Amino acid sequence: MPAKKDIRVLFLTKYSREGASTRYRFLQYFPYLEAAGVRCVFSPLTDASYLKNLYAIKRGTLNDYSRALCRRVKALLSVRKYDLVVVEYEILPYFPPVFEKVLKVLKIPYVVNYDDAIFYRYNQSQKPLVRALLGSKIDAVMRNAKLVIAGNRYLADYAANIAGAPHVEILPTVVDTARYPKRQCEDNDVFTIGWIGSPSTAKYLLYIAPALARVCEGGKARVILVGAGLVKLPGVPFEARPWSEDTEVKDLESCDAGIMPLDDGLWEKGKCGIKTIQYMACSLPVVVSPVGVNKEIVEDGVNGILASSHEEWIRALTALRDDKDLRRRLGSAGRKKVEERYSVQVTAPKFTALIIEAARSDPSQIKA
Repeated sequence: MPAKKDIRVLFLTKYSREGASTRYRFLQYFPYLEAAGVRCVFSPLTDASYLKNLYAIKRGTLNDYSRALCRRVKALLSVRKYDLVVVEYEILPYFPPVFEKVLKVLKIPYVVNYDDAIFYRYNQSQKPLVRALLGSKIDAVMRNAKLVIAGNRYLADYAANIAGAPHVEILPTVVDTARYPKRQCEDNDVFTIGWIGSPSTAKYLLYIAPALARVCEGGKARVILVGAGLVKLPGVPFEARPWSEDTEVKDLESCDAGIMPLDDGLWEKGKCGIKTIQYMACSLPVVVSPVGVNKEIVEDGVNGILASSHEEWIRALTALRDDKDLRRRLGSAGRKKVEERYSVQVTAPKFTALIIEAARSDPSQIKA
């Protein structure tokens, strides 16, 4: 939907381009928005060094926090120049929703976008003071927003039914399929299981380490970890590779299958399955935990395999290891589903329409 006149939108993201949520939920849509007459101004809270330190399990310095605060305050001082503000999660973490309320007082509409159950960071915090002061923060952020864009039904239901957000839309996290060429099922010398993520999600690999070790016994398989950082998987032959936007697709294409183990907890129910979608975009068969949105993305036995128990993980990975035709069939079906439902080429028109309408309409008039 083209805009009748240029619309200026300020994007207050949490991360720079190095952050997966910022890249997938915002930046990959900018070319489509610009083509529709939306002028996008990108203002991340943190810089590349923040994620580098975070993934190296280093604490941020006072200087890091001061720079982030100054960047955010500077951006907020210019909000009157914009028709709309789009926020990733919240304007300022671990701070009351003062700035969101100021936007409402100034009658500057804002849209808030979620691909994680960020509300549990506050209302389920182990620190009583955080629960007391910020337990209802995200509810207020959602309730005061003109529109909440949620990455899955679980997040959308929370926004609508718990927080009382006036308007909620579901938009899955997707990939640009143009970056993921269709891959032919090929035989590696050794069956290669791939995983991509960050050090913060590498902990889930520990849940299935015994199953991985069993499948890899006798040199029958190996594991490639992309972006995991320092991780120990007893008995599992693995190669750890650093993550890079330039090499991530090539790294995945060197694998024969992709995995996404998860715990079945509250936080995990809010996950949007980007690992699974990346594997499927590469035509890789997937084995994933049946948690949250994974159960929507993966149709068991059709475009992937759902596995919960130790035995199910062994059985699924062994079947893929020993059956090339199964790998080809599941991988092809997975790629097809991504093309149909989880590609930016499919979701960009809806995202663009939502942003344009939010910038110029009453909440009741926002339509995809």
